[in-house]
Amino acid sequence: MSSIKWITYSGILFGAIGMVCGFWMITSPGEERKKNIIKSLPEANPLRMEETRRLTALQLRVLKEAAETDDNITRRYSK
Repeated sequence: MSSIKWITYSGILFGAIGMVCGFWMITSPGEERKKNIIKSLPEANPLRMEETRRLTALQLRVLKEAAETDDNITRRYSK
């Protein structure tokens, strides 16, 4: 009797996994849609990408300075 339960539960589990994989394949975008999504990202614009890099560099510089000192550096940048 326990082998029938095991087979039934295994079938249900594999069926559920198969359904999830099927839905994933149906709902995932195709190659053309992926290319359109990438083109519409803000980072696709070279000016926006350069601005993002500059801001990231500034943030990293402030974090590095904060890590190297014991002072409260937030008072310097809040004015």
